[in-house]
Amino acid sequence: MSDTKKIQYASEVYTWFMQGSGAAYDNRLDHMIRVAAQAGFDGIEPMVLENVPGYWLGDFKDPLRLKAALAAHGLTLAALSLTCGWNGERESESERAAADHAIAMLGHFPGARLGTVQRPCGRHQLQERRLNLARNVNAVSRRAADAGIVCSFHPNSPPHSIIRTQEDYDVVLNSLDPAVTGWTPDVGHIARGGMNVIATMSKWAHLVNHVHYKDFSGNGPEPWAQMGSGKLDFHQITEWLVLRDYEGWIVCEDECHAAVGDPDAVTLQNGRWCREQLAPLTR
Repeated sequence: MSDTKKIQYASEVYTWFMQGSGAAYDNRLDHMIRVAAQAGFDGIEPMVLENVPGYWLGDFKDPLRLKAALAAHGLTLAALSLTCGWNGERESESERAAADHAIAMLGHFPGARLGTVQRPCGRHQLQERRLNLARNVNAVSRRAADAGIVCSFHPNSPPHSIIRTQEDYDVVLNSLDPAVTGWTPDVGHIARGGMNVIATMSKWAHLVNHVHYKDFSGNGPEPWAQMGSGKLDFHQITEWLVLRDYEGWIVCEDECHAAVGDPDAVTLQNGRWCREQLAPLTR
């Protein structure tokens, strides 16, 4: 898709695993790779979950098999998205095992990022848990950085997330160690948290090293819109990245309702939209 190596576009696999629909795609990462390639994306971002480190990779937890599938369709592994609870002062045994699994996998894919994502589990004991989150993300990122892996922390915005508001961002992002991790601004999550996307990205521009795009329809039971049909100005956001000489990935993580029934069609449409609307801005 991209005519330059400065900015490339990828698809996140969560589009196939929303709201319980993922059972139909268990152990079908090769299918997602094929559809992402057909959509014109340059890469893909799978997920690794605490307690089930091979689940959304399936048989492709074998790095040689994953490499072969990516090569067959001309795609790059953009990142692995590691999702854990990280509520304690230190990593639990299962959290550390999932992180070490992801770090070991990424050792086979030079240049691929490690994304760190907290599993939302309630807005209680906020100050303590926000600081614990940052402490654990820094610990994981330090081990990954020692292995030569670039890390990036990804906040989210469900009502039970502890990293969804301006105050949450102020505490957690200011507590990250910039020597070992950056930040993935997910523009849809920023908007859902009641923040201005450009102002928020500008505030922590020094941390931006990976980017997620999803469109925001407005607060409500269905907050997400398919790419390009909601309230976000992706042209302005992309121009902000270009003006700041951003180099890295823009990852489409569409969570719109249509993706529950037909994630393939949503991914294909998003690839066309990015190719036609955004790729000309990043050439």
